[in-house]
Amino acid sequence: MLPTEPKTLPVFTVVLLSSLYFSQGLPSGFLAHALPALLREYGVAVEYIGLLKLLALPWFLKFLWAPFVDRTEVARLGDQRGWILTMQSALALLILILSFFTPDTLFGSFIILFFLLVLMINTTAATQDIATDGLAVKLLPEKWRGLGNSIQVSGFKAGMILSGSLLLLSVDKLGWSLSFQFLSLCLFVLLVPSYLFKEPSENTQPKRLKDEHCSHYTSNKSSWFDAYRGFFSQRGIRYWLVVLFTYKVADALGSGMIKPLLVDLEFSLTAIAEITFWASICGLIAAVLAGFIYYRLGAKGSLLLFGLLQALGIAAYGVLAKGDLSVDVVIAVALFEQAADGMSTVALFALMMGQCRKDHEGSDFTVQACIQVVMSGLVGALSGFVAKFAGYTTLYMVAGLLGLLALIPVYLYFSNLAQRANANDQ
Repeated sequence: MLPTEPKTLPVFTVVLLSSLYFSQGLPSGFLAHALPALLREYGVAVEYIGLLKLLALPWFLKFLWAPFVDRTEVARLGDQRGWILTMQSALALLILILSFFTPDTLFGSFIILFFLLVLMINTTAATQDIATDGLAVKLLPEKWRGLGNSIQVSGFKAGMILSGSLLLLSVDKLGWSLSFQFLSLCLFVLLVPSYLFKEPSENTQPKRLKDEHCSHYTSNKSSWFDAYRGFFSQRGIRYWLVVLFTYKVADALGSGMIKPLLVDLEFSLTAIAEITFWASICGLIAAVLAGFIYYRLGAKGSLLLFGLLQALGIAAYGVLAKGDLSVDVVIAVALFEQAADGMSTVALFALMMGQCRKDHEGSDFTVQACIQVVMSGLVGALSGFVAKFAGYTTLYMVAGLLGLLALIPVYLYFSNLAQRANANDQ
């Protein structure tokens, strides 16, 4: 039985979740921010940089093994804790392996090995993410999910700052090897809160599906189909799935080309690192504020407002693509876009947690996250080709327009909720 809902969020819960999502931000920052700039600096074509999104295949497919992670304990370390300790240790070792090569070697004759290592990094990070999200849903009572997702997004962004902007600066100043060795060390140190965490023991009785359409028992040996049937049979789920597919489409299309755009505008790696650093700090602060704004405006108002800001922020990069703008303007656009991204992510994740069924938290959150990743990967893979053949300005104007159109499914989703609530009252 789960403990009663606390009046305040325990300090150790904040520390634990912060460390976990900070850890997840480290490899993500490298892959999303540092790597595109490094590849472009070494002359890799933009269309191939866009295709790197396809190496995030494990993030697309992690729903396939999420039920296994949900119901399998690793070395008696706890349902989620064992997976977290194992996967983060493996992730740190993979990052350490990268430090033994040079960029010239990895991006040249060893490019296949590099792609394989990136694929393995994504696989371990995606598996850890299943366990981390499941644990977060369990630890966060409903009234604390706005603030909890602020911790999640801000912690993640803090990790991206270190491995994105600061890693670029470090590679520029200290070299490739020392930079990646430091990143690996950080991942090992961040395991301490997870090691100290004592995961509550679960009820030994078979788990129940709690949603209104499924009242039967599911054992620990339930099939993959059974694990997700309850989720996809929830009332109104079709409206919610459309929101998941479309809400972050503007970010998916535009974000992957931001660093190549800045390189083509002749910004140095150090300048890009500084811009990314301050933009990420702004996004981190905005993510914290988003939890309080979410509490005041509610889910509908927050999702619509933050979605609008997200569309405007990504479209603003279309202005930058024309060139001949001051550094201050570039920084202002980067700050605004990252703030909007942080806020929209907090609101979306809070609603995703609300869709999770009891005892299926990891699987339910994972399948929603996979929908997001599939959309981001497919759209992101096209971004390089759009930039090449239509130009950066067209890319960001189209992305902004798609972001505005994505507000329509949000409105329809909440309208459907209101209609169902009125029907139940009658």
